[in-house]
Amino acid sequence: MANDTGHEVLKDSGGRQLFSLYDINRLPAAEKEAIYRSLLPARLLAMVGEGGGGVEVIAPEGHRFLRLVARCTPGEVDPAFVLDLCDTHHGQMELSYCTIADPAAPRFDVDLDEHGKNNVFATLGRNLAEEERAMEAGLFPNQTRRGLRMFGEFLPRLERLVAGLGMQLIVAEPLSYDNAIRYEGYGFDYVVGKRLMQEIDAGFAPGGILYRRLDGSTPFRRPGMEKSVQGRSWAIHDGILDEPWDEVRIYKTIGVHAGVNTFPGRER
Repeated sequence: MANDTGHEVLKDSGGRQLFSLYDINRLPAAEKEAIYRSLLPARLLAMVGEGGGGVEVIAPEGHRFLRLVARCTPGEVDPAFVLDLCDTHHGQMELSYCTIADPAAPRFDVDLDEHGKNNVFATLGRNLAEEERAMEAGLFPNQTRRGLRMFGEFLPRLERLVAGLGMQLIVAEPLSYDNAIRYEGYGFDYVVGKRLMQEIDAGFAPGGILYRRLDGSTPFRRPGMEKSVQGRSWAIHDGILDEPWDEVRIYKTIGVHAGVNTFPGRER
C-alpha cells in the first residue's frame, strides 16, 4: 500500500508498519541491517564487495539514531561512506551528517591541528598549510579527500526510506556554504538562512562588501574567488563574513524540488 507520498509503506517481516528509526532499531539484527543497507548506492556496494571491505550498522535498540559506515577495504582509516540519521518526535528525519569520499584519493589533513588531533571542523584551530593544499587540489572546506559523486544516488534511497516511515520532511544543517549550495541543487529549501545566502550573493557581487574583501591578504581571499562556489566557500571559511557561518537550517519535502538557487551567476 502506498502512502500519500506515493511510496510504499515500510513494514517488518511480520507485516507491521514501521514509523520511525526507533521502530526499525527494535527489529532483529539481520532485518534491521537489511533495511539500512538499502540506503547504500549500488555503485558503492560494488566497491565494498570488490575491495573486501564491509558495512557497519550502529543502530541501538531503544534509540532514534543510525550510524551507517561503509569501507571499501578492511581497516580503512577514512571510510568511503559515513551517515548519521536521527528522527524527531515531530515526524521528521534529520540528516545529521553524510560524507561520501574516495578512500583511494590523496588525503589532506585539514581535520587535524598541529598536534595531530581532530580540530572538529576547524572550530578548534585550522591547519592552514593543508587547507591551502586542499584548495589548490580543488577540494572544499573540511574535505579531506575528493568525493565519489554519489549523493545524487543516495538521496532517492533516503527519501524512499523516509516516505516509507510516513514522514514527509528531511531536515539538515549544512556545515559550509558549499554544502548549502549543493543541497539547493538537490531540491532543499531553507528553514533559516535563505536571507543570509542572498546577502552573501549580493556581497560578492562587483562592488559588494565581500567582493572588496577579496584583497589577496590570505590565499583564501584572492580576487576572482567570488565567481565560484569553491572560492566563496573558502573565503567564508577564512572568516570573510562579519559573523561565523552558523545557524543555517534546510529541509527537503519528499518528492519535491524546491527550485532554490541563491547563487545563479556562479561559474560551473
